Amino acid sequence: MTTGGKTPRAAGGWREGDPAGRRLWYSHDGPLAGLPAVRLAYETWGTLNADRSNAVLVEHALTGDSHVAGVAEPGHPTPGWWDALVGPGRPLDPAHWFIVVPNVLGGCQGSTGPLSTAPDGRPWGSRFPLVTARDQVAAEVALADALGVDSWAAVLGGSMGGMRALEWAVGHPDRLGALLLLACPAAASAEQIALASTQIHAVRADPLLGLGIARRIAHISYRTEAELATRFGREPQGDGRFAVESYLDHHADKLVRRFDPDSYVVLTESMNSHDVGRDRGGVRSALRRVTARTIVAGVDTDRLFPLTQQEELAAGITTADDLRVVTSDHGHDAFLIESDQVGALVRELLPARVPSGA
Repeated sequence: MTTGGKTPRAAGGWREGDPAGRRLWYSHDGPLAGLPAVRLAYETWGTLNADRSNAVLVEHALTGDSHVAGVAEPGHPTPGWWDALVGPGRPLDPAHWFIVVPNVLGGCQGSTGPLSTAPDGRPWGSRFPLVTARDQVAAEVALADALGVDSWAAVLGGSMGGMRALEWAVGHPDRLGALLLLACPAAASAEQIALASTQIHAVRADPLLGLGIARRIAHISYRTEAELATRFGREPQGDGRFAVESYLDHHADKLVRRFDPDSYVVLTESMNSHDVGRDRGGVRSALRRVTARTIVAGVDTDRLFPLTQQEELAAGITTADDLRVVTSDHGHDAFLIESDQVGALVRELLPARVPSGA
């Protein structure tokens, strides 16, 4: 992949010296998740109340970050990825909830990852160790301790974020009261690993070109054949390319400008390794550990994480209601796009407000 542990400056990602934006940092001195030390970038909205009962953890997906809400600004290359859900009068209202959104361990937006400096003084680059969703949650547990959050009112996550949310609920059942799992599995399937490993090979062959190719492959799996047919069909452009090719090129270019190739590999491998039943007696046994009030939701057109995987979660978690289905033409990406439907699930999971805790 990269040479000598260095990532080309043309690659995206936050680096020391870049504007901090809204980020805060938590530093854990000492070994954690196989690393000699860990730093997590995170953002918060609202205020932790006196009895610490109103904290909500939001877990981002593969190429997301801590900037869940707000405009694009120095330090934040894109607007908030769930902006419609966080803010005054929205399902996650900072007037009532203390909302915490960390950049995942292994990410490239301020947390320890391949862009970070290794003990030898060089960037980790492709030498960064494998981290699992369980490792990433271990870092978030340390963050919660530092924030004084003994128990989350709720943990919410979709896609890769749902994997970590599930790990929280299984590994630390006494530390969350409610759980929302969106478009995620109990364990990565063979097909998902196959799609992801193809993307990894592309990045390892050429970091920047490969990252663009990986994004094109991934984006096809995020949407639906029907949507692509309706929006683009076989329409050509003036340059001779099909319109759908231009669409994929646009999304590839956007990601390359803001994301680090090594981090993409690290996080994709963490998704491939996801298995909530590992060393816990299997998936069924692991899911029975969940005690949080749970809503599991899938997308009817999701071809990356199909409804059968959410059916397994809803059936195996004894505190879950029946599976909820988000109806959409957008496929897997509906968990980010269908804000009205997803917002209704958040409102159902969390009351409109909590006591002040005074």
